[in-house]
Amino acid sequence: MGERASSSIGSWVAGSAAICVAAALLFAASSGTPAGAMGLVPPPKVDGPGGKGLHTAVLAGGCFWGLEGVFEHVKGVRDVVSGYAGGTRVDASYEKVGSETTGHAEAVRISYDPSQVSYGTLLRIYFSVTTDPTELNRQGPDVGPSYRSAIFPQDTEQAKIARAYIAQLGTAKVYERPIVTRIEQGSFFPAEDYHQDFMRRNPGNRYITINDAPKVAALKRLFPNLYRG
Repeated sequence: MGERASSSIGSWVAGSAAICVAAALLFAASSGTPAGAMGLVPPPKVDGPGGKGLHTAVLAGGCFWGLEGVFEHVKGVRDVVSGYAGGTRVDASYEKVGSETTGHAEAVRISYDPSQVSYGTLLRIYFSVTTDPTELNRQGPDVGPSYRSAIFPQDTEQAKIARAYIAQLGTAKVYERPIVTRIEQGSFFPAEDYHQDFMRRNPGNRYITINDAPKVAALKRLFPNLYRG
């Protein structure tokens, strides 16, 4: 299962998109909880200092369309790229990653200004809006290890912040179930061009309207001082 929805890549994609939309509708009806409604989690007690220049964060947690679409609306974020993390470059293609044999996760690479938004704040948005950290190898209707919840720290400081925050949320029992978000190492490889800025270019896509647009609405509601239109 997974999101497949671009007419530009042929009938196979279109057919899979119909399956995915049906699954998304079924999931939404059965769960009773719309996407993006996980709720505001506490701020991290351990966070990084501000700094000069752009920093990079790599996060995975479900379809990269939604992750990219949300973080593009965060003040201080300069660029977001959809891609694959955790595997090798030779296997970093949509079809191969979707086969669940390469070890990749769909992920985004976020370029941000730490003087405007901290790494810990990005993780707070991630846990509040984009990703359910209690779902193992899936997010909503998208099932498989490539949709796992994972953080790919880019340095030791980010790794320290991520570990401390997961421990903080777990100790506080913010979620009813255990957090299964993994902290991993691995390179990031950009996805194909047709995946980039997918939500912005396809606002009427049914997968987007069902699963991802509510996450952007949640960002605006929960983080009004950080939201940018």
